[in-house]
Amino acid sequence: MARRHGATQEQIDGLEDLERVDLPEGEKAALRFAEKMTIEAASIRESDVDALRQHYDDDQIVELACVVGLFNSLNRFAEAMGLWPTRPGEGGPRETETETEAGTGTEDEDQK
Repeated sequence: MARRHGATQEQIDGLEDLERVDLPEGEKAALRFAEKMTIEAASIRESDVDALRQHYDDDQIVELACVVGLFNSLNRFAEAMGLWPTRPGEGGPRETETETEAGTGTEDEDQK
């Protein structure tokens, strides 16, 4: 996904060591904050938020924290439920032509 949004392989590989990767300082600060929030949210200090304020306004910082929190929550839920990502076209209900012809599709489709 990162590649589709313009990240280079070097940038992706460099995420293990943010000091060596070629990313804007604001993005590095956001990634540091996200990692710290993910690993040990209780350790976030005012200095962490101040580092973000050098690049983002308060609304953007709140949005960042919300997105990180949301995805952390979704990941925990998925792990607890044993849900794992699939490739496009895999998994999920799909109706076959035979089911449609037999009238076993969804209620909306049966009424068409």
